[in-house]
Amino acid sequence: MRVGTGWDLHRLGPGRKLILGGIVIPSETGEIAHSDGDVLVHAIIDALLGSLAKGDIGSHFPDSDPRYKDVSSTSLLTQILEHDLPPYRIENLDTTIILQKPKLREHIDAIRANLAEVLHIEIERVSVKAKTAEGILGELGTGDAVIAQASVLISEILC
Repeated sequence: MRVGTGWDLHRLGPGRKLILGGIVIPSETGEIAHSDGDVLVHAIIDALLGSLAKGDIGSHFPDSDPRYKDVSSTSLLTQILEHDLPPYRIENLDTTIILQKPKLREHIDAIRANLAEVLHIEIERVSVKAKTAEGILGELGTGDAVIAQASVLISEILC
């Protein structure tokens, strides 16, 4: 078994979609990023790569490469699952999103279901929690940024 952790942060701004776990969340602002900016998926990718000791998202998908401009983060996650994860499988995923607004409670089930489908695991193995910054911590507390954290446990598939 191996454990990995991941973390990502993006500023929020008008004219962008807020995408978390591959789900578009209704919001006046969205992640400012080279890709679609899905901080939750970015944190999951880093957790998976960390568990495999294979670097981080930037080393696999650099923001200097025009191929990744506005790319779906879920498609990047799929590439990691297909090319880097075997011969391991995901046992469970635990994540936290820190976002002042909008409130995410009504979107958690959709995010969990989408991640379970993309990761090819049961929804019971996917945890998504949402927190606020309690109005403190600079841009995070003012609602101008979002953070996501992820921890993953993988195990080797034995034939």
